[in-house]
Amino acid sequence: MILSALLCLSACSYNGTYRSNLSDVCTFELPTDCAKHATQISQTGTDAEYRLGFIEYDDQGQLRDRAQQDRVLSEYLEIAGKQDVIVLTFVHGWHHSARPEDGNITEFRKMLASVSRQEAHSSQQQQRDRRPVLGVYIGWRGDSLDIPVINHATFWDRKATAHEVGRKGVTEALLRLEELVNVRNTFKDGDPPSTSRLVVIGHSFGGAVVYSSLQKILNDRFIDSRKGKNFGGNAEGFGDMVILMNPAFEALRFSSLFELSQEKCRGYFPGQLPKLAILTSESDYATKLAFPAGRFFSTVFERHRDMERYECPRPGMSNSRTVTIPQWKADRNTIGHFKPYLTHKLMPASEQGPESFDLERAYSDWSAHDVDQADIYTTVDLISMQKTTARNPYMNIAVDKELMDGHNDIWGDNIIGFISELITVSTTPQQVYEQLLQN
Repeated sequence: MILSALLCLSACSYNGTYRSNLSDVCTFELPTDCAKHATQISQTGTDAEYRLGFIEYDDQGQLRDRAQQDRVLSEYLEIAGKQDVIVLTFVHGWHHSARPEDGNITEFRKMLASVSRQEAHSSQQQQRDRRPVLGVYIGWRGDSLDIPVINHATFWDRKATAHEVGRKGVTEALLRLEELVNVRNTFKDGDPPSTSRLVVIGHSFGGAVVYSSLQKILNDRFIDSRKGKNFGGNAEGFGDMVILMNPAFEALRFSSLFELSQEKCRGYFPGQLPKLAILTSESDYATKLAFPAGRFFSTVFERHRDMERYECPRPGMSNSRTVTIPQWKADRNTIGHFKPYLTHKLMPASEQGPESFDLERAYSDWSAHDVDQADIYTTVDLISMQKTTARNPYMNIAVDKELMDGHNDIWGDNIIGFISELITVSTTPQQVYEQLLQN
């Protein structure tokens, strides 16, 4: 008995702070650089220059070191107070952490460099100041055991931890990052408005972390119950874009937000931008098969019913279609594998796409709702399932396995290209769009 307990303890994954050096900003050039630094800068002086900061949480959703978060935020606040910025935040999933050799960190660096290059190109074309790219990697204990294969048995333990981390801790960090990108509006008194932007990305259980931390905020922003609000305005979200990739949480958690966006088959103005994109591989068997198998036993004694809802191919209730939503299926299947809530398909480009990304067209056609119209994205086809009205800010996308094959295949060139273009749509300054439409 004692021996078994000792073996179990010895197999537990590291339960401490990886990024404990808060003294200075480290210059990252080689894979072995900056292993313990919480703030870093890479590819200095090039079009791909970016910064990266780390914020870490324990299993109870508490900051491992509040000074670590303060160090990252103060570093970025100093930059954001002087110039507009783009902040990209990534929350990892199962089997990952903030350890220096983690593959998610390596891939996130590539994404930051890609967005930075795109920003350098766009700012030159649009004759505006280039915005620095500031990355934030939110780390938590994605594994409770370090033993390969055996650690697959931690699925439900890590699922519960992900929701705990999201509900208790990460909300504060994300809100502070949103506060950070809005800081120049205070100094500039909103004229001209700041062009700083915030994008949040979560993968797997990291998607569960992000959604648990933002679900109530997204509902609040959509309804917008503040005094004197304009009922005819655009639907707001959190920051400028939230992207969930192969997220591991139940479709039923998404139902209220989906139904809000469908309310009375409302139409959206041409200026409505995307606010939430959920991307799930059709061959992600971890969320397609293993997840509902486990949920079956945890929901077997719960009572469910069928809900009558509707789809909205076009604005107006006269165009609606009644559908039945079985609660038990929505409660056992992940959001990306629950057909009634899927809104789009993402496919390899059926023919040669445009040579370059057409920002003006993307502004008005980003949701690809017109199936008869050529796609706006350069490497993929985004196809509407005609369940929601055009420009619905929440997209739940089924991704062809040629683009994302399995649970962890989220870093392919075509996917990163699509995400980068979607981020470009959501982060381009409004005045640039206004100038495009005037010309």
